[in-house]
Amino acid sequence: MATAQTLGAAEIHVVCGFGADQIRTALGYLQVNWIEQPRQLGTGDAVAAAMTAVPDDARVLVLYGDVPLVRPQTLSRLVSASAPDSLGLLSVDLEEPAGYGRIVRDAYGQVATIIEDKDLSVEQRGIREVNTGVITAPAQPLRRWLAGLSDDNAQGEYLLTDCIAMAVADGTPVVADHAASVAETQGINDRRDLARAERTYQQRKTEQLLQSGVTLRDPDRVQVRGDVTVGRDVLIDVDVVLEGDITLGDGVHIEPGCIIRHAVLGAGSRVMAHSVLENARLAADCQVGPFARVRPGTELGHRATIGNFVETKNATIGASSKINHLSYVGDARIGKGVNVGAGVITCNYDGANKHVTTIGDDAFIGSDTQLVAPVEVGAGATIGAGTTLTKTAPPNKLSLSRAELVVVDNWHRPSKT
Repeated sequence: MATAQTLGAAEIHVVCGFGADQIRTALGYLQVNWIEQPRQLGTGDAVAAAMTAVPDDARVLVLYGDVPLVRPQTLSRLVSASAPDSLGLLSVDLEEPAGYGRIVRDAYGQVATIIEDKDLSVEQRGIREVNTGVITAPAQPLRRWLAGLSDDNAQGEYLLTDCIAMAVADGTPVVADHAASVAETQGINDRRDLARAERTYQQRKTEQLLQSGVTLRDPDRVQVRGDVTVGRDVLIDVDVVLEGDITLGDGVHIEPGCIIRHAVLGAGSRVMAHSVLENARLAADCQVGPFARVRPGTELGHRATIGNFVETKNATIGASSKINHLSYVGDARIGKGVNVGAGVITCNYDGANKHVTTIGDDAFIGSDTQLVAPVEVGAGATIGAGTTLTKTAPPNKLSLSRAELVVVDNWHRPSKT
């Protein structure tokens, strides 16, 4: 779909049959015309279903959902190579063409017909030039050819490829343009094909990153599953997964084993090993991890730090503030220069609703503190270690709650029996 959209088509029609409801649910945001093929009677039948919405003066380009790697430049070349009144098809030479329809040429080297694998003669099985299925043709004659299709073949289907012979019989020029690589015409029929296509796609994505100046410690061990915008001198270590829309500023470093989803990382920021960031925004020179989980809605100010085994969610953390160890901070608004000690928890959920914790600039939150939201800590306040805070802590003062220490003199540790 993304490839089709880059071509500047007047309209895009998507034909779906089996699982049509699931496809429309997953891709309903696309600006396309959905066409349902009630019975799966072959590629010709599928195209015919869409042609009811195509005007006679249009030029049609047929693409396939299970051939996702074809490049826009290849399709543009195919359209350009075929004159307005001709039929153009995309072909490729395969070392092992079994299973594919072969392109049969006449004595002058012109395309005469396409014969499906099951219908080949013994002599024709040696042909290596195969049809990818991608064609472009003027709408009016294509409509006529589709109407003349027959299912009298080994597949018992109405095959789009039979239109080639009809075009030749009509005297319509047929132009076969070779794809630049076999990989971009690769079809997906099973999980093995899917894995191969994914590997090819990943190689393209990592090649784009390398050309953009990114240092990849091992390009084969980085997964890109979205669109990544990068600045200068970005470094990505091994086993990193990048998903969705991601922006990496100048000098960003991502250490091994990290997962980054829909995030913006400001210049000079560093994500240390085995951290997960999702729907988060980091200003410049932030540090996250190792082993941190930065959940949706987290925003870090300049030089803010999220340390090891820290989890944040829907939290705004001001410039130079630090949450270094073993803490959970959710639904919080934290000012600048705040230090949050080890084991601090914002108790943001009362079993029914979420509540906000607000911490002013330069506050100090002692270790093992529970901040029971909704609650506010004033600017410059200090919360003593082990405190359970349930009401406002005034600015520039020490607030703490401690149970009285009890010592039992005559107590004996139990022994095993």
